[in-house]
Amino acid sequence: MTKNMFLQIDTHDNLIVALQPLAKGNRLRVGRHAIELIDDIPEKHKFALKDLDQGDLAVMYGVIVGRAKRPIRCGELITTDNLDHATTEYRETHEPYQWQAPLPYPESSTQFMGIRRPDGKVGTANYWIFVPLVFCSNQELNELKKVLPPALGYGSTSRYAHFTEELVKQIKTKGAPVDPVISLDSFDPQPEPLFPQVDGLRFLTHHMGCGSTPDEAEELVELLANYITHPNTAGATVVSLGCQKAEVKALQAAIVRRDPAATKPVFYYDRQSWAEPVDMLEAIIRQTLISLHQANELSRREPVPVSELVIGVECGGSDGFSGISANPVIGRAMDHLVGKGGSVILAEFPELCGVENEIVSRCAEPELGSRFLELMKSYRKRVQAVGFDFDQNPSPGNIRDGLITDAMKSAGAAKKGGTSPVVDVFDYPGHASKRGLNLLCTPGGDVESTTALAGAGANLIIFSTGLGTPTGNPIVPVLKVSSNSDMARRLEYMIDLDTGPIISGKKSLDKLGAELEKLCVETASGSYRAKAVRLNQEDFIPWKRGMSL
Repeated sequence: MTKNMFLQIDTHDNLIVALQPLAKGNRLRVGRHAIELIDDIPEKHKFALKDLDQGDLAVMYGVIVGRAKRPIRCGELITTDNLDHATTEYRETHEPYQWQAPLPYPESSTQFMGIRRPDGKVGTANYWIFVPLVFCSNQELNELKKVLPPALGYGSTSRYAHFTEELVKQIKTKGAPVDPVISLDSFDPQPEPLFPQVDGLRFLTHHMGCGSTPDEAEELVELLANYITHPNTAGATVVSLGCQKAEVKALQAAIVRRDPAATKPVFYYDRQSWAEPVDMLEAIIRQTLISLHQANELSRREPVPVSELVIGVECGGSDGFSGISANPVIGRAMDHLVGKGGSVILAEFPELCGVENEIVSRCAEPELGSRFLELMKSYRKRVQAVGFDFDQNPSPGNIRDGLITDAMKSAGAAKKGGTSPVVDVFDYPGHASKRGLNLLCTPGGDVESTTALAGAGANLIIFSTGLGTPTGNPIVPVLKVSSNSDMARRLEYMIDLDTGPIISGKKSLDKLGAELEKLCVETASGSYRAKAVRLNQEDFIPWKRGMSL
């Protein structure tokens, strides 16, 4: 067996990862252990290093990731039939955490071309956003979305619209679409925008704002205030019905708390205050054009320190390689960012289940560890109250690709946060205020978590995936990092960086970490356009707390 056919991640592990498909009967040596495989082991899946009795603990990444449901033989495939979720018990005492920032990569950038806002924050993009305070106002936003982006040159028509138009022409001229092959090679969906310094218009439609608990309405208001005052936002148009639970005055107060000097233009439109919807929409269009002209004149990129980057890290559609390629690469790049004074936000609390000891041991202050555990317990209680638990977090796709338990998934997911100390822990929909590694309580759901990360102040998001996940954000560029090269080839249109060469042994962790750092700087500078942005992936889903894992 070659060294790139299987991997023992930590010397304490009794589960081994297959880096390639391994056939039943193959004999291999892992350290001092000689093993004969008694099952076929698919790529990304795990097999037992030694015999496990019923109740014995399974270990990966040096932590407990499961408990044997029945005896498991050496060389046997690990499945949901023979392994249950289990985690390491929390230890009350920890030694002070020691961390040394890594030396910068050769030719590492110290600056990027950002947009410095009047309040001192730095943006990586420049959008005007339309915000409904209640789902009743989605109708107005949908009408505005039909007319404003095409008129202003922000992707005037889609490839699919053009394709449909060509087929319709054939039906009109020939009676049927007789030519199934239509060349759209010359089709350009990105005309020159009228306001080139503004990256586009974004419409944050959602299904909340009324018919909910007061707490949910308050959280929605806080989240929307975060988006309106975000450094990637040039200004905002707020539309409401007038009688919703998420009130305008509450939003205005939340904005003032974040931006007391009112450095950003925000316009409010209440439908019940207008005689006709057409009058309100015409007023919105008129004001938007005036505001975009001003934003175009005022928004210019300038060199700013890399320390102004606030990067949210996320994973979705994870596979059995995510925790040994994509996530560690992200973590390595994030350690370099923290070493330069930048900020990182690690979220997805259900995917930190099982690594609580590691997280608590890295907290810069004891009260941060206590806060983290309190948030984990509170979240778990809410989930249990509706008949679920964290161990139900892995999706069928996760399990098919080798992530058998939540603890196994969590141990790999936590690698995105790197190794630096935790400087702050806060709850959704809070906002990062300290430089370094921050923890934000969110669900593991891709869109809810990326929505929360952007709201928490991330001006760039890095998203690892092993299966391919079409997730983006309305105002923050989302870079997709693949865990394996096969998926990166198949879904090349979606993936910005492939870390599969770690699995094949062709590139090192540091080599790919340096490539990711460079890509972050180029994206933040506007010189590289993330593929999620090119694909118009503008997902926005506020978290309904307790209802999501």
